[in-house]
Amino acid sequence: MAWKRSEENDSFPDAGPRLARDGRWNQPGSVVTIPLPYLTASVPGIGGTIRSTPDDFQVKERPLYLPCGEGEHLYLQITKRGLGTPQLVLHLSSVLGIKARAIGVAGLKDSNAVTTQMLSLQGVKPETLARLRTDDRILAVEVLGRHRNRLRTGHHAGNEFRLVIRQVSPDAGERVSVVLDELVRRGVPHYFGPQRQGRKGENYLLGAALLVDGARRNKLSRSKRLWYLHAYQAHLFNRIVAARIDRIDRLLSGDWAMKVANGACFPVEDPVQEQPRADAFEISPTGPLFGSRASWATGEAGAIEQEAVAELGTTREALTAAAKACGFRGERRALRVPLAGLDWSLQDRTLTLSFALPPGGYATNVLRELMKNEQNLPG
Repeated sequence: MAWKRSEENDSFPDAGPRLARDGRWNQPGSVVTIPLPYLTASVPGIGGTIRSTPDDFQVKERPLYLPCGEGEHLYLQITKRGLGTPQLVLHLSSVLGIKARAIGVAGLKDSNAVTTQMLSLQGVKPETLARLRTDDRILAVEVLGRHRNRLRTGHHAGNEFRLVIRQVSPDAGERVSVVLDELVRRGVPHYFGPQRQGRKGENYLLGAALLVDGARRNKLSRSKRLWYLHAYQAHLFNRIVAARIDRIDRLLSGDWAMKVANGACFPVEDPVQEQPRADAFEISPTGPLFGSRASWATGEAGAIEQEAVAELGTTREALTAAAKACGFRGERRALRVPLAGLDWSLQDRTLTLSFALPPGGYATNVLRELMKNEQNLPG
């Protein structure tokens, strides 16, 4: 059962076990693909190719804080080419002679790129870092200082991107301007990227099975178990974003809104009164990453969420109960994210694009709106 791609939309397969109202799993008889629509569907894509070389995809992680100056954790900023974060952690563990769990990272970075990110190393002296110079994939190492605590996942302020798209259409200039203006004004759809679902696009199916199979859950490590469960969360969330794509910046009755400045959520009592704040990008509508304590929307927004859940053959109550048994709380996630620090230039059918996204934002969601050529997007 492969993850199907179409020329116009990213698609996930809808097959495998479904959680029914009685808590059992039903088996559907056919595969149904769920398209992820574009926010800028009326604007033709510019085509092109991305990541012709790793230097065409550059990412710099923005630190949430700097080390305080004392403690057993040495904070570094490392720039690397062709070296993903998991491989970097294993490399540092081997070269520096420390256990992998003594290394802290805030986010995961791809291997087919030039990436800069912060790490923490427990019990390492700065002079031992000279051993890293023997690896050509590590371009720069900067010691930031010591800190009392290990760097934790999510402890960053987002990422800055510099991307190069080659061989775009000859008339790309006007299209780029229209698409990017729309994304700045309304926000970038906050779809989870296809990498969350694995090469075959089926990780959510394993997550679905783990929701009700305690024996199977216990055979997996906590990190792997949560990876598949979160893939199922992402699959449902993407459906809800797709259902609201034309109103991704509009507050509906029963919505939960998120404050862009600090991520705090609150129930929307009067969508008309709150809409100017959404227009100013002070707040955004949200969708559920279901869990034992995550709130569901009510009213019109709740009806959309309920329909998306029903399409998976289950109910919100069943998902909440299953999440409680699995031990994850869930949360609300914004349906869109702001596109900041935008700059672009087009020369000889080569588009160079710079922008920043908050934590959890996927650069591929910007690229797919521009290119509308899913086969050439990084996975």
